[in-house]
Amino acid sequence: MTAHPAIALLEFDSIAVGIRAGDAMAKRAPLALLRAGTVHPGLYLVLVGGEVAPVEEAHLEGQRLGADHLVDHLLLPEIHPAAYSAAMGARSPAVYNTLGVIETHRLPAAVHAADAGIKGAAVEIVELRLGDGLGGKGLLLFGGDIADVQAAVEMGAAAAGRHRCEIHHAVIPSLAEEMVTAHRDASRFFGAHGVSRENGAQ
Repeated sequence: MTAHPAIALLEFDSIAVGIRAGDAMAKRAPLALLRAGTVHPGLYLVLVGGEVAPVEEAHLEGQRLGADHLVDHLLLPEIHPAAYSAAMGARSPAVYNTLGVIETHRLPAAVHAADAGIKGAAVEIVELRLGDGLGGKGLLLFGGDIADVQAAVEMGAAAAGRHRCEIHHAVIPSLAEEMVTAHRDASRFFGAHGVSRENGAQ
């Protein structure tokens, strides 16, 4: 299990409102985790974690204060450990036969998709990106065997669909070795740290 069995994620289109909401959430209930800050393009995210009851209280307080500036939100009372790690920035370096891709236009939707997919199928979360470098989109990559990846993408897309946002998804079997290499370290064109991987650059 994760250190934080419950999480809530709120996405605001106003930085000022997001900071005010995050402050109120922290004051409302005892939380084990609070992570907050800006992501592209000018959105503000607040992620809280802890025991279920305090996280639920904080989630409700964030919704109340967010009002018309709350773009999307998510409460997961029992988040999967791999989904939690991915939401915190962890990435799997594993080699995979098939790649599943889910692209969302809401960030909590991407986390919801990651949790649903990893709970429903024997896959790995290769990467979960939220906002930065994506124009505010969420990007989720699953790796594994084709049947499992297909199932994970279907379940993840269904969960993301509950957020009433635009979603694109694909399953790519027998991923070309060149594409495996291209995505080995990060999905960004210039790699994880803005450095080109061309000609063996790290």
